[in-house]
Amino acid sequence: MSECFAQRDIEIAGLGFNKEDVAASSTLNAKCYTEQKYFDAEIKAIFHRTWQWVCHAEKVREPGAYYVAEVAGRSIALVRDRSGNLRAFYNVCKHRAHHLLTGEGKARVITCPYHAWSYDLDGGLRQAPMTETLIDFRKDEICLSQVQVEEFCGFVYVNMDPNAASLATQSGDLQNEINRFAPDIGELTFSRRLQFEINSNWKNVVDNFLECYHCPTAHKDFVSLLKFETYKVTTHGIYSSHMAKGGNAGNTAYSVEGATCDDHAVWWLWPNTCLLRYPGRANFLVLNIIPVAPDRTIETYDFYFASAEPTQQEIEAINYIRDVLQQEDINLVESVQRGMGTPAFECGRIVNDPKHSGMSEHALHHFQGLLLQAYQDALK
Repeated sequence: MSECFAQRDIEIAGLGFNKEDVAASSTLNAKCYTEQKYFDAEIKAIFHRTWQWVCHAEKVREPGAYYVAEVAGRSIALVRDRSGNLRAFYNVCKHRAHHLLTGEGKARVITCPYHAWSYDLDGGLRQAPMTETLIDFRKDEICLSQVQVEEFCGFVYVNMDPNAASLATQSGDLQNEINRFAPDIGELTFSRRLQFEINSNWKNVVDNFLECYHCPTAHKDFVSLLKFETYKVTTHGIYSSHMAKGGNAGNTAYSVEGATCDDHAVWWLWPNTCLLRYPGRANFLVLNIIPVAPDRTIETYDFYFASAEPTQQEIEAINYIRDVLQQEDINLVESVQRGMGTPAFECGRIVNDPKHSGMSEHALHHFQGLLLQAYQDALK
């Protein structure tokens, strides 16, 4: 926790926020989106303590398979051991802290490229050259530092908090919802990744994702894809669901001719993972929102289809998201970030539709309430 971050900063953040009544609430203070001390507090209090999406389970299905990812600034290695157990380790050698693995692949042992210390796939030290004469050196007491790992709805998540409850426990009915709308998720395979660098705070990106109040104005093609009057947003403990009927053949976004999936089913999972199933052929998308700096965010957009090579229709959908939808959203959140950096804005009213339609911002209120609680928990 940053030494500069204190109770007073939390009070400033939530000056206009009404936890109990969204219709009487304003957003969090702009300082949360622009000042370094809030960003530093979030990395330690949120991203190092929550379940973070890493990859599709297909990456580490076979014994010996490994996959390395950076999670909240820390290198994490996923490994499937010989017994079939999925493990996650800090990707750090216990000798001199060199990274052990890179990328993805298969291995019989994990060998450090610095001094050749090697580890079994369960993390135990296997060999350490030239240590035979060391005093009180006990090889069987040395093992890689583990991180909590969980397979959830076809994907792998990690949590660097050793005391955190499981994702399945924390997320309530989310697994049932996803399985209902995307029962084939485990059969899909990775096809494409898009990556975007955004000059905005990560929370602005989440805020924007959580409401479609802006959609009729800013995303006319997207709105044409859906039966927008059916759009409904429901908040739960650590997630929210965003549902609408789709399959509008006359839309201007991309072709849905012959679609086998008619639903727009989207979930946001605290704090930064967005799971999506769009109208079209069997598909699933994962949007990962990665904080880099108070005014910089990276988004990765992974597409999973029935086959690794997308159809022409799926290419059209990918291109629409890359060239139209995401560019519209990036322009919006970068403009918001610039506005928050001026004296003209501190906070704004949250618009609430009691019917919880897509035109309501109550899911944004839900997210910001979780943020305030995380700030408070950080000081305990």
